[in-house]
Amino acid sequence: MVALPGFGSGLQPWCPLHLSPEWVDTVWELDFTEIEPLDPSVEAEIVETGLDAFTTLYESLFSFAAEEHGSTESIWTFFTENNISHSALVALFYHFVQIVHKKNVSVQHREYGLHAAGLYFLLLEIPGSVANQVFHPVMFDKCVQILKKSWPQASNLNRKRKKEQPKNSQADSRGPRKRGKPPRKGDIEMDEIIEEQENEEDICFSSWDVCQIRNAIFRLLKNFLRLLSKFSLKENPQCLQNCIEVFVALTKFEPVLHEFHVTQASNLNQAKYIAELAYYGLYLLCSPIHGEEGKVIGWVFHQMLNVILMLEVGEGSHRAPLAITSPVINSRNQAVQFISSLVDELKESIFPVLRILLQHICAKVIDKSEYRTYAAQSLVQLLSKLPCREYATFIAWLYKYSRSSKIPYRVFTLDVALVLLELPEREMDNTLSLEDQKFLKHKFLVQDIMFDRCLDKAPTVRSKALSSFAHCLELSDTSASGSVLEFLINNSTISGAESHPGTLLKNSSAFSCQKQTLNPSGGSGLINTDSIGDTVGYSERCVMAMLRKRIRDEKTNVRKSALQVLVNILKHCDVSVMKEELSILQDQCRDPAVSVRKQALQSLTELLMAHPRCVQIQKAWLMGIIPDVMDCESTVQEKALECLDQLLLQNIKHYNKFHSGDDSQVLAWALLDLLSTESQGLSQQNPNSNTLGHILCVIGHIAKHLPKSTRDKVTDVVKCKLSGFQWSLELISSAVDTLQRLCKASAKTPVEEQELLKEVCGDVLSTCVHCLSNILLKEDGAENMNEDLLVKYIFTLGDIAQLCPSSVEKRAFLLIQSILASSANAAHLTSSQGSSEAPASQPVPHFGGCVMPSAIRAHAIITLGKLCLQHEDLAKKSIPALVRELEVCDDMAVRNNVVIVMCDLCIRYTIMVDKYIPNISICLKDSDPFIRKQTLILLTNLLQEEFVKWKGSLFFRFVSTLIDSHPDIASFGEFCLAHLLLKRNPVMFFQHFIECIFHFNNYEKHEKYNKFPQSEREKQLFSLKGKTNKEKRMKIYKFLLEHFTDDQRFNVTSNICLSILAYFANGILPLDMEASELLSDTFEVLSSKEIKLLAMRSKPDKDLVEEDDMANAVMQEAQKKLISQVQKRNFIENIIPIIISLKTVLEKNKSPALRELMYYLKEVMQDYRDEIKDFFAVDKQLASELEYDIKKYNEQLAQEEELAKQADVNTETAGAAQVAAPSLEIMPAPTGQENASAPHAASQPSIPMPSTNQASPLPHSLETGPLKKLMPKARSMSLSTIAILNSVKKAVESNSRRRSIGVLPFTLNSESVGKTQNHASSYSLEQESSGATDHVTKRAVSTPEKTISDVTFEAGVSYIGTPRTPFARKLNPRVKEMTFYVYHCLITRLHSLSSGR
Repeated sequence: MVALPGFGSGLQPWCPLHLSPEWVDTVWELDFTEIEPLDPSVEAEIVETGLDAFTTLYESLFSFAAEEHGSTESIWTFFTENNISHSALVALFYHFVQIVHKKNVSVQHREYGLHAAGLYFLLLEIPGSVANQVFHPVMFDKCVQILKKSWPQASNLNRKRKKEQPKNSQADSRGPRKRGKPPRKGDIEMDEIIEEQENEEDICFSSWDVCQIRNAIFRLLKNFLRLLSKFSLKENPQCLQNCIEVFVALTKFEPVLHEFHVTQASNLNQAKYIAELAYYGLYLLCSPIHGEEGKVIGWVFHQMLNVILMLEVGEGSHRAPLAITSPVINSRNQAVQFISSLVDELKESIFPVLRILLQHICAKVIDKSEYRTYAAQSLVQLLSKLPCREYATFIAWLYKYSRSSKIPYRVFTLDVALVLLELPEREMDNTLSLEDQKFLKHKFLVQDIMFDRCLDKAPTVRSKALSSFAHCLELSDTSASGSVLEFLINNSTISGAESHPGTLLKNSSAFSCQKQTLNPSGGSGLINTDSIGDTVGYSERCVMAMLRKRIRDEKTNVRKSALQVLVNILKHCDVSVMKEELSILQDQCRDPAVSVRKQALQSLTELLMAHPRCVQIQKAWLMGIIPDVMDCESTVQEKALECLDQLLLQNIKHYNKFHSGDDSQVLAWALLDLLSTESQGLSQQNPNSNTLGHILCVIGHIAKHLPKSTRDKVTDVVKCKLSGFQWSLELISSAVDTLQRLCKASAKTPVEEQELLKEVCGDVLSTCVHCLSNILLKEDGAENMNEDLLVKYIFTLGDIAQLCPSSVEKRAFLLIQSILASSANAAHLTSSQGSSEAPASQPVPHFGGCVMPSAIRAHAIITLGKLCLQHEDLAKKSIPALVRELEVCDDMAVRNNVVIVMCDLCIRYTIMVDKYIPNISICLKDSDPFIRKQTLILLTNLLQEEFVKWKGSLFFRFVSTLIDSHPDIASFGEFCLAHLLLKRNPVMFFQHFIECIFHFNNYEKHEKYNKFPQSEREKQLFSLKGKTNKEKRMKIYKFLLEHFTDDQRFNVTSNICLSILAYFANGILPLDMEASELLSDTFEVLSSKEIKLLAMRSKPDKDLVEEDDMANAVMQEAQKKLISQVQKRNFIENIIPIIISLKTVLEKNKSPALRELMYYLKEVMQDYRDEIKDFFAVDKQLASELEYDIKKYNEQLAQEEELAKQADVNTETAGAAQVAAPSLEIMPAPTGQENASAPHAASQPSIPMPSTNQASPLPHSLETGPLKKLMPKARSMSLSTIAILNSVKKAVESNSRRRSIGVLPFTLNSESVGKTQNHASSYSLEQESSGATDHVTKRAVSTPEKTISDVTFEAGVSYIGTPRTPFARKLNPRVKEMTFYVYHCLITRLHSLSSGR
């Protein structure tokens, strides 16, 4: 008790006489959540001497906490005897702690609060504190939280600096704004944070202040750790979790300059950093005294997960990623080290929790490259702490994780596998089963994870997998690269090749390369064939097949990654047996994507550096790199020049410095040798034309650098060669171009250049004209003509004339024109002149009437075109003649050259040639496919450059190439229209679509459409009229609709109804046979899926939607609903009334197009069922009619299919027994009298009843024509036929009873085959042929007799009134029976034929 007097002096400031007991009671009653203000005099008395009151009391209490006194209860006895309330002490401690939690806290108050928290922890440390109820969870949490709250946040300092910057932004100019809320924070908590931040900005902390606060926190943390070693939190899990959260936050409190171990921090006096103490605190919390070991460690790992993943640490579920800096990386490393030390100490008890942590790392990693890399490294470092059995279990889980439907999961699996492959392969122990041993091998990671992901559905995963492959092959560690190479070379059977629909591409070619053989022992299993020599090559081709497929992948990044893998494989393999792969690498230098071309250049260069003496790689490098020097992209050019400079130019040194051992020098000269010998053949004594052309091109480019004497000498040589016509046609153009460059280099001014050209070229031009005159103007010239030499004369004249057009004589014009006029078939040309459409005022001169071969005339046309480009008057006279050649000439080469010349002249003389564009477009239907494609290419170029407009019939002729008989032309036409011309004019298809329907049906009765002039020949060439061409027309319509936007689809639907359907519904256009075909196309277009809005029928692939794109997906869904509502409203308000009106008109006129209209109605009833019910709510009678018609139409379709099937069965059995059928006279039906309910029966003949049993024979034309197929074949009496005859017999017997009401004379029951419209069709034909009309009923044919509520759609309701024909009364019952039988057989046959089309 000696120390008690001193203890009393330390307590004196904390036991003021005027402290209100009510205030103390209120603090405890409110559970330390709210506090009334403390009497200022009490606070002033305590802090009068600064921190002395806190330190003195601490020293007095410390001896009791250290149990230095004999009696541990003396302090509590002292409190009782002296009437000192420990509750008052705790309340006063809380007052100073609570101040730190508030706003606008000074440095002094922060220190007071930290010391007060230390006193509370010390009081709890004294034995008996729990029994005396000193512990309170809320007070304890606030004292723990003060470790974080007392430190001034760095973010506040940053925020202050931002306010000091100039206010030049728009937001600042409007004045101060409230700070935005961090995501997923509570409103109350957010208000506190904002207030705290705003007030702390007014406080300035000096370095000394910050150091004092840091030291106070350090001391408090040491005291708290001393408490945790004695005081159990087992009964307070919330306090325990709060401590864990604060400790994890303190691990990143300040940078640690040296490494430390948690076990070394047990001596608190040796610790130097707060992070050391924080980790030791976490270590203490993991001890059994604080709770169940696995649960507490799970809480610790849960908080450490954010540190490992480099996320913000704090309250709330949302964690924003931190910027990857050195302190953040160090914190991550320390967290991994702490967990590793725990695993080393606790062993088996911590393995389940560690496995959960590893799985959470996989599930919550940020989907960014750097974050994934660091997370994978941390995961593998922790995974290495597991023994073999748990390690294999986790790898098995990772394999399933790699099959996840989420793309980021599959990508992260590859990151983990790559880090695992960088480590040595793990050694096995005897605890593993044979099945689990595969999970420890690198082979499993390469084959079952990496290779499978190369076949992934998502391009991001495929690219990542291929990049991982390439990285493994680049590693110097033989373990990883060796595993990959072993898989590529030695593994003959690819196991685990099941297809996972969510992640793998279907029908992968790589897995189809498995090779297995049956077990010779007779078992049912399979054995691998690794030991067979040819199997190795077969397996290698499997992997290479996958690479070849990925190199052709649609995604750029995948192709780049595949190139990296390929080049790394080639580095390790014998290239002599992989020529195909080397060729692929070379071809990728021409890839459409710039990045792929650059990667191919880099890969080829790396491969050549790895094998500098391989001739095959040298050749591939030259063929890949050299052409890209002239690439259209400047970045590719720079990359190619960089590769050239790296391997070739930099290594060309003086011969004195050459060393044969230097591979780079040897390589440079080897490349030059290949370039000169094999690539261009420059070493030949007599170079070929191709090589000579390149030489001339080089001379032209370096002409200005040549000496004048050399330049003049070369000019004379080229001129001499041209005048002597010693070079082939391929060299003449190069020689003329070189001649121009030489003259330009020799001249100083443009005028001098032109004079020099006249001088040099004039001689060559005169020689050409003289040689041509000797052949064309002399009588015996044609007999001694050398065709090849004459072609050179003509070709040289055309090229030289372009250099000096003023030097060309009129005689040269006439000579070329005479060749054009001298056709191979002069008689045919003469006879065709009168019928030509070319103006008669532009005759073509005809000299001598000599007959010229087609090759000469073809070259003459090209030369004439070159002359016309320089002489407008000549062009005016020649263009009509060229147009005539297109019509009368049979030679393909001539017509082809005419098309080329005309299109070139169109650029030079656009207005002059524009009126002949229809004549050029006729060549799209030329008999020769080459001319059709040539015309397509040339017209596309003119349309792209807008030298030609979409006028007249040009568009319709152009789109007719879509149905060209040659598939290449049709495909190229699609490309030109969709990818070239449509981009130039996005509304092109929409503007011409409706007129397409009129044009291709050759319908000219509309006041607006299809009114452009066409000759009969043009109409015949491009006609798609008739049922035989309907499929072709629909192909064009659907192609155009597929490339519509949703706006265009919406508008074209309305325009079709207004411009086509409304015209027929209102009677503006007549309903004849031409109209039936037009309406049939129209309804089929409206019923097609291509005209439906894309937003209403598209379904995005959920697997390929990234998380960042979810907002776009939601927006698209909302847009889809809005568009759908607008479309439905437009349909109900504008389209349905027109359709209903037109249906009535078609029924009245019995148009065959009624069938397509009913099909369209059936489709729209399914799409707009609810809206149509609302529309017909006011007219129930019309609704009942429409429902009845659609029901009968469906029944008709079903029975047509049934009859078609029955007809096929009867046809197969017809050969068993032949029964002669009575001959019938068949007559065609009158125009416009087709059955309205069956369009396919429009050509059905009416069948007048014969007056006798013997019918007259058929005419010869009908016996051999298509109508012969309509005759019922002789066949045996089947059971169905007997049933029909019995039904007919019963119907005839009851005919007299039904004749008075004017209905059908017989009824077909539900079992009868002819239940559908067959009887209606026959009777409508009968009615038309008799000319009788029904005056009894005014109801429409399709209208039921009862209201919609009474309609049962049974056989009794489906009777349709028909008048009695005059001849029906005179027939006896036997004749009537046979009549109905013949009707039935004929109609059945007609429907079977129409269904089989």
